[in-house]
Amino acid sequence: MRVLVAGATGVIGHRMVPLLTAVGHDVVGLVRPGGDARALMEAGAGVVTGDALDRESLHRAVREAAPDAVVNMLTAIPATIDPKRLSRDFALTNRLRTEGTGNLIDAASGARIISQGLAYGYQPGEGPADEDAPLWRTGTPKEFVPVLDALVELERLTTRAGGLVLRLGHLYGPDSIYAADGSFTRQVRAGKVPLVGGGNAVFSFTHADDVAAAVAAALDKQDVTGVLNLVDDEPAALHEWLPRLAEILGAPAPRKAPAALARLAVGGWGVAFMNWLRGADNARARLRLDWRPRYASVLQGFAAELGGELGGEMAASA
Repeated sequence: MRVLVAGATGVIGHRMVPLLTAVGHDVVGLVRPGGDARALMEAGAGVVTGDALDRESLHRAVREAAPDAVVNMLTAIPATIDPKRLSRDFALTNRLRTEGTGNLIDAASGARIISQGLAYGYQPGEGPADEDAPLWRTGTPKEFVPVLDALVELERLTTRAGGLVLRLGHLYGPDSIYAADGSFTRQVRAGKVPLVGGGNAVFSFTHADDVAAAVAAALDKQDVTGVLNLVDDEPAALHEWLPRLAEILGAPAPRKAPAALARLAVGGWGVAFMNWLRGADNARARLRLDWRPRYASVLQGFAAELGGELGGEMAASA
């Protein structure tokens, strides 16, 4: 199958393009003008140049690629995000998820569409949320509203085109903020990530390799449409996984910070992010895609990828 990957040079693209070529797909990566395509070519992929927000440029690129399927991993998320200015930091990503997705679908009419969504936009509540659970529309932190609106539009456009949205958890793995040299990991090493208000948010994580594997499976299962939570098996509260991550890194144990005080530094979204997020359930993706996460829990994943000799011991006990 000829597959056009939009966002081919990102964290997921770096893991997905080599896998898709290895399993026999004819992969073409969409690269912005002036972008570095060396990694794509080294992985055996073709390259077309175009800007997802420039309709004419994108249509030319898609015509050249002539894809049977389009994998939409378009984002422009900064390496470090200011939670008090989330809507500013996500403004370009929001446009890519709305205008960019619309342009891709229009340009690739008739192609199979697989888009990247998020699995932590559910209304806070008890237990892991399945795909039928409501999204966060009550008491939503104002900085998160435009992000969620963009995700809703991405899902509307993709599902209307008969496509599939993979709702990803917090992305980890090589080149991510949770990698050995990632921005979040550096902050934890420096003791700069406190447990705000108890750290009660429940996180579902997704390894970049798991996204690659799920996309490969979805390309072989044309009848799988709609939305699927693509997350690990064991959601974990922040107050559980953050101290373990600090331990793996040999970093200071996270300090505790009252929510009222922390709000001044990180704003309402920062407090909500650490206390209100709801984990997600992956049963539907496991069943419909015949897919399994590489690590059942992020504790196993962090230990294996960041812990060295400690990792083996911790992975076995996690």
